[in-house]
Amino acid sequence: MRTTAPVAPARPADHPLLHRGDVLAMALGAALLSCTSIFVVLAQVAPGVSAFYRMLFGGTALFGWVVLRGRWQPIRGRDAALALLPALGLATDLILWHRSILWVGPGVATLLTNFQVFLLAVVGVVAYRERLAPAFWPGMALALAGLWLLVGAHWSLFDVEHRLGVWLGLASCLAYTVYLLSFRRALAGRSALPPAQFLGLMSLLCAGVLALWCVADGESLALTTVRGWLSLLALGLLGQVVAWLLIGSAMPRLPASLVGLLLLLQPALAFVVDVLLFGRPTSAMDWLGLLLALAGILLGALRRRRPLPPPASG
Repeated sequence: MRTTAPVAPARPADHPLLHRGDVLAMALGAALLSCTSIFVVLAQVAPGVSAFYRMLFGGTALFGWVVLRGRWQPIRGRDAALALLPALGLATDLILWHRSILWVGPGVATLLTNFQVFLLAVVGVVAYRERLAPAFWPGMALALAGLWLLVGAHWSLFDVEHRLGVWLGLASCLAYTVYLLSFRRALAGRSALPPAQFLGLMSLLCAGVLALWCVADGESLALTTVRGWLSLLALGLLGQVVAWLLIGSAMPRLPASLVGLLLLLQPALAFVVDVLLFGRPTSAMDWLGLLLALAGILLGALRRRRPLPPPASG
């Protein structure tokens, strides 16, 4: 008689072993995103120029990805119109964030941008009548306390450029919030394009906006060094394409709390690399501020779960 191996009990749908590959994909995507601020520093070009090439290289590669997979769809005027607002929002965010990176460092600039979770929560309450999770206000308090330890406690020691870099990092949150909300709205059944193709279209429109900004600001788009070319290629291909393909494929299959936790690898790793590669002076109070800010952002990203419907009678 042929024997069979014992059958393991079925695991629930949210069992961590079922999500191991998705967790690794999310973690790798977040790690690649943390490198984008480093490439901005290494490129040694103006903030608008690095943002332009990030979108140009990324959008072109995304279009190529869609064509290779045989999923290309005709682009209509409606699709371009839907992609215009997120393109404007992202262009503004990148200009502000890239300049903040150069003035306050990759770690703090990336952390400041992630404060957008609190703006998204406010928009959810005002526009969509969502209820805040109980952890929202403690999370905001922790994040603000961490931010004060990182920048507020040393404010009098900063020069004018560093102070402005902090404000620009915070201002990038608003532009990033506009980008996220308009991009989500466009993908919610309003555009027939595959998400990767729409992201590519939005990226190239964003590159066009950034090119106009560079011309108006007197920034040359010419790349004259091998280091600049390699840094900006890595910025566009790894940060704009590979990272988001990994995150986009894994995010729908993971619990929201785990997604928020994994995405916090981006500012955490950016801060650590800022210390290790660029010699950022960091005290014990700075590390405590980073931990408090990350914990607050994580709590702020949590959403109240909708109550389950009552069981059917009988």
